[in-house]
Amino acid sequence: MKHEVTTVWKGGMGFEADIGGHKLAIDLAEADGGKNSGPRPKPLLLAALAGCSGMDVVSILEKMREPCTWFEMHTEATPAEDHPKRYTMYRMTYRFKKSDNLDEAKVRKAVTLSQDKYCGVAATLKASAPLEWDIEFV
Repeated sequence: MKHEVTTVWKGGMGFEADIGGHKLAIDLAEADGGKNSGPRPKPLLLAALAGCSGMDVVSILEKMREPCTWFEMHTEATPAEDHPKRYTMYRMTYRFKKSDNLDEAKVRKAVTLSQDKYCGVAATLKASAPLEWDIEFV
């Protein structure tokens, strides 16, 4: 089954994407000619990466019966200096609550499975640039 998104120009630098019935505004900052009515396109890739991998990790930890009560990811990318300013490196930090007393080996296994086997967004992005990751317990 292929994925499809319809994106409509809303004037200026603004667009609205219809993603499975969910509307998403996309725009530039005012300093760049937009109205700041939505996120920028390239950072949306980072949100997709975190969402995809995060869903994998939560699902795997649930199957391992690891009681995770809090989890976040910090995702960043380094853009090239010249156009098209594609991302040249991705980095993800998976953060878990230390007080959850999660089995660190199981957490590492869940993240590794996401990164190496299940996350299609990570696999897609890794084809164009390195993707590094680490885990923190805070």
